[in-house]
Amino acid sequence: MRRSIYFFGGGQADGDAQQKELLGGKGAGLAEMTRLGIPVPPGFTVTTEVCNAYYAAGRALPAGVEDEIKAAIGRLESLLDARFGSPEAPLLVSVRSGARASMPGMMDTILNLGLNDEIARGLAKRTGSERFALDAYRRFILTYADIVLGVPRDRFEEALGRARKQAAARLGVDATRLNAAELERKVPDSLLDPESLASLIQRQKDIVLGATGRPFPDDPYAQLWGAIRAVFDSWKNHRAQVYRKMHDIPEAWGTACNVQAMVFGNLGDDSGTGVAFTRDPSTGERRFYGEWLPNAQGEDVVAGVRTPHPLSRSGSLGADAEDACSLEAQMPEAYAELVEVQGRLEQHFRDMQDLEFTIQQKKLFLLQCRTGKRTGRAAVRIAVEMAKEGLISQREAILRVDPGSIDQLLHPSIDASAPKRLLARGLPASPGAATGQVVFSADEAERRAGQGKAVILVRSETSPEDIHGMKAARGILTARGGMTSHAAVVARGMGKSCVAGCSAVSVSQGQMAVTLYDDHGHPTDTITVKAGDLITLDGGTGTVYLGAVPTVPAALSGEFEELMVWADAVRRLRVRSNADTPHDARTARNFGAEGIGLCRTEHMFFDEERIQAVREMILADGEAGRRRALAKLLPFQRSDFVGVFREMAGLPVTIRLLDPPLHEFLPQDEAQLQQLSRAMGVPAKELQRKNEELAEYNPMLGHRGCRLAITSPEIYEMQARAILEAACEVAAAGIEVEPEIMIPLSMTRRELAITRALVERVAEKVFAEKGRRVDVRFGTMIELPRAAIVAGELAEEAEFFSFGTNDLTQTTLGISRDDAGRFLGAYVEAGIFTRDPFQSLDVSGVGELVEIGRDRGRAARPGLKLGVCGEHGGDPSSIAFFERAGLDYVSCSPFRVPVARLAAAQAALAAETPRGPRSTD
Repeated sequence: MRRSIYFFGGGQADGDAQQKELLGGKGAGLAEMTRLGIPVPPGFTVTTEVCNAYYAAGRALPAGVEDEIKAAIGRLESLLDARFGSPEAPLLVSVRSGARASMPGMMDTILNLGLNDEIARGLAKRTGSERFALDAYRRFILTYADIVLGVPRDRFEEALGRARKQAAARLGVDATRLNAAELERKVPDSLLDPESLASLIQRQKDIVLGATGRPFPDDPYAQLWGAIRAVFDSWKNHRAQVYRKMHDIPEAWGTACNVQAMVFGNLGDDSGTGVAFTRDPSTGERRFYGEWLPNAQGEDVVAGVRTPHPLSRSGSLGADAEDACSLEAQMPEAYAELVEVQGRLEQHFRDMQDLEFTIQQKKLFLLQCRTGKRTGRAAVRIAVEMAKEGLISQREAILRVDPGSIDQLLHPSIDASAPKRLLARGLPASPGAATGQVVFSADEAERRAGQGKAVILVRSETSPEDIHGMKAARGILTARGGMTSHAAVVARGMGKSCVAGCSAVSVSQGQMAVTLYDDHGHPTDTITVKAGDLITLDGGTGTVYLGAVPTVPAALSGEFEELMVWADAVRRLRVRSNADTPHDARTARNFGAEGIGLCRTEHMFFDEERIQAVREMILADGEAGRRRALAKLLPFQRSDFVGVFREMAGLPVTIRLLDPPLHEFLPQDEAQLQQLSRAMGVPAKELQRKNEELAEYNPMLGHRGCRLAITSPEIYEMQARAILEAACEVAAAGIEVEPEIMIPLSMTRRELAITRALVERVAEKVFAEKGRRVDVRFGTMIELPRAAIVAGELAEEAEFFSFGTNDLTQTTLGISRDDAGRFLGAYVEAGIFTRDPFQSLDVSGVGELVEIGRDRGRAARPGLKLGVCGEHGGDPSSIAFFERAGLDYVSCSPFRVPVARLAAAQAALAAETPRGPRSTD
């Protein structure tokens, strides 16, 4: 293992921004800022390699690391003329996690470490503020007890409430009718006097002793070892594991641990703390953006315990009170320095930066600099505008936008013309509209979402423990917190609608009370909203509505269109869409689809007008009966294909003939069976017998796909006729058509030879009847391992292959996609799969079969067109493989088309560019 400790301070640093894998994003950013001469409190980083060695040794620090840490503490003492553990010149430190990928709020931070009773008295004497020293001490005990000793925070809430009531009595505030949230608003932490704080500290110590059986540790080095171990332990806590799964962050990366000299934003009204972004993380607008709190520590801003103030004056009409609280108004010198520093950092790192800062007695310190999390809309705007500013190239702009985040741009928004009942207003923390049932806990959100219900998670403020509920919810509403609170940051990263800092809302005892205000801001009434009630969030405006409000489709920005033009210019892979109706085809084309890669004809059968004829066909006694029923379906199918061909004029349309087993179209419950019996004049018992005859033990591998054409060729004959008659009709109207008929589930050349002859027979009849010909291609899906292995034989008949990676994954792994949810999560957690193979392609297994099919197919038929039409066609990491494999196109759902276009461009650039753009994230 390399050196364990990297020091930064005094204008020098052992590390730099390029060592993110070793130092984590936070440590690399602190080192780089120190090198740039930006005011950063000195400290040191314990590397990610130590974290991994810690776990390898059974959660024990490797030999020699403690000695290296003590030496680094000695360097801090010399630099600051302070002593760790000394009451006369106390050195306090913060201990923070810092993985190479930004994981806001997922791991742990401890501030004010190094305090005990004697040192707290020394700190009070040195600073001249007993209140400050006691406030720092009580914060430290609470955080350390929670994170290191495992004493839950809620154990301390009653003690803090008692301290607030004590302070309320001193201030003349009647606390008898105030709930906890109202009391906190009336008596914030800054109003707790030394007497109240001293009593609170003693109660906190008693709680720790009662919960652990041991007194709170007062040896600063014992505190430090416990905090460092807790930071490493937090790498594998539940919320961090959930976040890593969501963002595909490997567990093997580990986290670094940053130990840094404390600077204090809670030293008085000339001190403060805040979070800033060099551009707006919600919209991408080029403006300095952020929030701050006077006389506070950083956890107050991020946790949302107090609603913060803006950094800059808005200058807007009616914002005088808010402008007066801005950092620009309160501390203009510190604000001016912060503006200059943020500009330097954005220019240096060439990306939008997320900054944490503290002002101690009007002196500015930077505590963090990393690439800022942003919404999909902001990511697109920032990338395009930075390219136009000359800060990055167009190619870098393409690589800067996470393809998955493009989904956020496609979400609906509130219909402005729809009737709505305003409930409350908060901060527009994360854009998008969401309607759902109110739930008040993360566990309940996860439970109800698992039942298929849309939910809105409502909390006083969220914490990292809520991550699973935030993931399950459609939207998030918090009573406290600002635009940089935990709820806001995490919701933006997830693409969830979020309204934060909604002060009209008070959450208590499984319901929320909402105070209604008139146009002048005077309270008029209170509404109680219970669990299960419907509300609607507009995260773009910060508005909350009672009930469900209609939405309208998303409107894509000019920057989005520009980015897509740049992406289309560099990508090689074509992008088609899976579309089964004219409406789907129109949507896909509007999103830039270059054809249809999968039109599933069976989806057209479930319409109420058609399902009766389908069932008649299935239940017919012989071929004549089946043909009579199919004749009823022919006009419907033809009409569908006419609509699709018209929408996709001039683009290829790949139509898969009937694939699923026939029993899927039959009624399964008694009521449906009786209804069909009456409609057909057939006894219900006869229908039940037919159902039983068609039932299969393993339908996925049963009588389906091209096997239906072998036993009942009239089904494929009808579908081929519908396709070709529709093509001739549209062509006669002067519209170019490119039909491609695809046979599913083939595994032998003979199956394809039989079905191709069937299609060609029908084609010749149709062309003769219509007096015109259209070019039609014949191909097959590769869904079985045998099909990939004998691809050379299949290519003798097929003019194109489309890899159906959904079924190919099932048949290769021997895992049913419908049943895998019971155990695939455990397989991912155990490292058997890095990701769910039905979401991201199993490259070493299924990918190998794709490459075999490619090589053997093209060896038999040079120029064989190859595509993909499974779910993987919209997955960015899978698309990267398909680019490397040299396939011609991918096909995905209409709303994933922009994602696939951008991912295909990034895959093409990755083949040319070994390394991406420089980043501090």
